[in-house]
Amino acid sequence: MSLEFYMNQIGQQARAASRLLAKASTKQKNMALFAMADALESARPRLITENAKDMDNGRAKGLDSALLDRLLLDDKRIDGMIEGLKQVASLPDPIGEISDMVYLPSGIQRGQMRVPLGVIGIIYESRPNVTIDAASLCLKSGNATILRGGSEAFYSNQAIAEAVTQGLVAAGLPEYAVQVVNTTDREAVGMLITMPEFVDVIVPRGGKGLIERISKDARVPVIKHLDGNCHVYIDDEADLEKAFAIAMNAKTRRYGVCNAMESLLVHEAAAESILPKLASALQEKGVVLVGCDQTRTILSAIDSATEEDWYTEYLAPKLSIKIVADMDEAIVHINKYGSHHTDAIVSQNYSKTRAFMTEVDSSSVMVNASTSFADGFEYGFGAEIGISTDKIHARGPVGLLGLTSQKYVVLGDGHTRDN
Repeated sequence: MSLEFYMNQIGQQARAASRLLAKASTKQKNMALFAMADALESARPRLITENAKDMDNGRAKGLDSALLDRLLLDDKRIDGMIEGLKQVASLPDPIGEISDMVYLPSGIQRGQMRVPLGVIGIIYESRPNVTIDAASLCLKSGNATILRGGSEAFYSNQAIAEAVTQGLVAAGLPEYAVQVVNTTDREAVGMLITMPEFVDVIVPRGGKGLIERISKDARVPVIKHLDGNCHVYIDDEADLEKAFAIAMNAKTRRYGVCNAMESLLVHEAAAESILPKLASALQEKGVVLVGCDQTRTILSAIDSATEEDWYTEYLAPKLSIKIVADMDEAIVHINKYGSHHTDAIVSQNYSKTRAFMTEVDSSSVMVNASTSFADGFEYGFGAEIGISTDKIHARGPVGLLGLTSQKYVVLGDGHTRDN
């Protein structure tokens, strides 16, 4: 079977399955999600065994520690996938919801009904748990999905796919409602993103290079973010104990995630008080620090930050630090160098935090909280399909609503238009 034939086949199967999913009941979709959770639990030993193959291959290929961390499936992460399925099942089903129904002067009623997007293609790297996040959210929102994971997680993804299929079949839903591409051929990606007759939306999750390529070559709409260059700004009116805890968590909780802090901005009036303690704690955890000239007058042992540093999403134990004159300078810096993903302010001044929320042009803005909270699970979505930094359709963590659209519905009783 040629690759072109195979990709067209799964496209056709997905389109057919999407028609059936669009009219599936909430009960049936939830049954499938719970059945998937049971199948994952039963497959736990196999999941760990198959993931071990991927981990061994990753080490042999020289993947760094951050990528290996993303790739790992252990009992805790399998528990997380199972819990994620159950949480999505517990969420309200948006499909079929009618809102904004109003009577118009003509006598008709006009409103909007929430509907699935159709078929969603998802391309992702490293993290095999994305397979479950994507499958659960697409299923609950009535969408068929085609998943193309990274070659480094091939064995893990195929094992998870079997559990997903078992859940679909157990609930009487089409087994092709969720399909995991079973080839590592890179050409499969090129075909998936250029099949508008079968695919309605593409969601890429991975490195900047992957997302840039897909955004450039796709012939269907893309929900994306290129990178997560996130900032924490510590104001002169910050509670420094809170600031310390937030900055440490934002940077060191996990390095290889898109909501990790990559640049720290500190008001010049707070710098002497917070930076030495914070730098010491970060360096104890192995974080490499670079900073502006003013920062280096306080932390003399660190290297200078370059212009490129301010733009960089490290995804690694490295942090750039800049001292700013005030909050306005911090906002200008974030809007210039940031990626419009997630940025935080630590301050006890209500007026400043309101201004920061208004003026920072990012998909998530935090006040006195770690950037680590920018996550669909933490936002109560049960899971997320990705985080969008675009401004059209969906922005921020994309959960169920982000995977739906709306159509207008009109109710009449024999009404006709006279003019």
